[in-house]
Amino acid sequence: MPLLMMIIMISVCTATLVEGPWSNKNDPPEQRAKALLLNMTQSEKLSMLHGPRYGPCCSCTQNSSCAYVGNINAVERLGIPPTTMNDGPQGFRDNVHPGTTTAWPSGLSMAASWDVEAMKEWGIGMGKEFYAKGANVQLGPGLCVARLPRNGRNFEYLSGEDPYLGYTLVKPVIEGIQSQKVVANAKHFINNNQETNRNAVSEEVDERTRFEMYYPPFAGAVEAGVGSVMCSYNKINGVWSCENPVTLGDLKNSTGFKGYVMSDWGATHSTSIMEGLDVEMPSASFMNEDAITKGLAAGAISQSAVDDSVYRILYAMFAVGVMDEPLSAWDWKKQAANSTTDASISSARTLAQASTVLLKNQHGTLPLSATAPTPRSFAVLGFAGDNAVVHGGGSGSVVPSYVVRPVDAIQGHVPSDKVTYDNGTDLAAAVSLAAGADYAIVFVGTLSHEGGDRDSLSLDDGCETNKDSQQCQGNSKQQNALVEAVAAVNSRTVVVASVPGAVLMPWSGHSNVSAIVMQFLAGQQAGVAAADVLFGLVNPSGRLPLTMPNKENETAMSPAQWPGLPDPKKPTYANYTERLLVGYRYYEAKQIPFESGFPFGHGLSYTTFKYQGLKINGLSVSFEVINAGSMAGAEVPQLYLGFPASAGEPPKQLKGFKKVLLQPQQSNVVTLQLTERDLSIWDTSKHAFTVVKGDFQVRIGASSRDIRLSGSSSFA
Repeated sequence: MPLLMMIIMISVCTATLVEGPWSNKNDPPEQRAKALLLNMTQSEKLSMLHGPRYGPCCSCTQNSSCAYVGNINAVERLGIPPTTMNDGPQGFRDNVHPGTTTAWPSGLSMAASWDVEAMKEWGIGMGKEFYAKGANVQLGPGLCVARLPRNGRNFEYLSGEDPYLGYTLVKPVIEGIQSQKVVANAKHFINNNQETNRNAVSEEVDERTRFEMYYPPFAGAVEAGVGSVMCSYNKINGVWSCENPVTLGDLKNSTGFKGYVMSDWGATHSTSIMEGLDVEMPSASFMNEDAITKGLAAGAISQSAVDDSVYRILYAMFAVGVMDEPLSAWDWKKQAANSTTDASISSARTLAQASTVLLKNQHGTLPLSATAPTPRSFAVLGFAGDNAVVHGGGSGSVVPSYVVRPVDAIQGHVPSDKVTYDNGTDLAAAVSLAAGADYAIVFVGTLSHEGGDRDSLSLDDGCETNKDSQQCQGNSKQQNALVEAVAAVNSRTVVVASVPGAVLMPWSGHSNVSAIVMQFLAGQQAGVAAADVLFGLVNPSGRLPLTMPNKENETAMSPAQWPGLPDPKKPTYANYTERLLVGYRYYEAKQIPFESGFPFGHGLSYTTFKYQGLKINGLSVSFEVINAGSMAGAEVPQLYLGFPASAGEPPKQLKGFKKVLLQPQQSNVVTLQLTERDLSIWDTSKHAFTVVKGDFQVRIGASSRDIRLSGSSSFA
């Protein structure tokens, strides 16, 4: 082993510098990681492949691991800091010091923004708080495509139900998090699409479906330079995700991923470094020094595999800047700091605004006016008080620094004597208040959480499973009845829904339900953002990242597809026989009409937009968008491709979008650039994407169902 080229070394407790051939910040991270690896002992290498083996000691203090959900020991001799990992995908989850971090909008909420600039702001904001708390790995973002409307973790995932949406939106998030010298962790790889029986189910997924539907968001993360990926609890085609050489091989070989793979907590079932796992979390049951040393001696594990895993960890730390920070930056004592600032709260409000979706606005009911033509009165009902629904459960939860009650936010726009509030527990009292008010604003919602799928898509299910949460306290089992009863007595009924994914809205077509506003667990500023939209301080620009169905199981999933059936050879299998017909792709293939539901990509504005002048020039698709109304607003034109019939693809696939802000009567030529990958399908004989030849249908619209311009091209 080469001699250690070291000029200065100080104890890791106080060190700010350990110099060597890896110290030049101008050298590429690949070169620096290789140089540092060459100077590590075997014992130092093996110590980086797992969490603390025997308990809390993970750096120079004896209780540092108490602060974080995951840790890798420091290498004091070389000044390698401890790796300090923390949940989660929408902010720093600190149950030890509750209320010291920002509860940001959820991943699904941010997906509803369809806004790459907002995603970057979200990533930067979260990364700053992780850095301030002394964590150098954020266990997020979540990327899984919403195959199942009832998946308990859909609220965590920023892909919605579309792989291209996830592929596009994840890039600025990764860049934002890692710009703060915090390694992002993309999860959960792969096909962690249900929580029911997640620790045993085998997701039976063919190769083409994996590459076309479920890998793209992770490929986007890799393109953005993500430092780490978390493998999931489930099996894929009978093999545990964290020891699956096929799927982990796809990640490391097909996408060009340079970072490291860590297990979900307790998802390791063997010493699987040869299969592609680099780090076992949170402890060392299988990837410990003894097991790997024995494997090396027996020839079952290669030294090159060990070196590759350690190199990947070091590479991520160098690439993001962790190695160039003073070691004091990762002091576990910083976990107690309050990282919430005025700037973070302001950003959380802006992002929640951008993610709010206006589903219905009959007769221009919104925006509300507090005074015209005379002072108006408002009955505010349901989950608008301390019971406001703002975040989900599990590792994706964050204890907010504070929450503004929606009713209080509304009172910021309306004289207090014109607002009455009832939490909906007493249905008769709520109806009485609604009957006597000019407007009735009903706040509804439901929750979901890690570890279980939702009982149904009804608003009346879900809150009772979160009895320890202050959210949803009240008459949660009669929300649909509340909306119906209020609408029966007030022709200006406005519904504001805070939900973790798809929900049923059987009352959406009621003539007296004049407006519907939807948020996807928008964080601690959700109530403020809702009021801002209701009263026109903000023109809504969010779009649905997934389909709102008309009824339960509208995509006709069989028990073999979900939750899965027993099999003699496997504990449980869930068969992905729908293949590419997920979400709106199924709705378009079957031409299902929308009655009480709403299509993917849908979202209204307080102004109107016109589209004209479609032009296709090579791989460039351009058209003009005009704000034909009297209020500034943002439109999200969407490009859907229809492949030649020979390709065997769904009839419509999202392949481009852009959020465009326009002043009244302003127009803008929008150009969406396609790539050869957008025109390709996965060829299982070549194990590669192959460009499809023939005529493609090009459709430009305001949703998957609202197509404004159409054309065709061979893109030759």
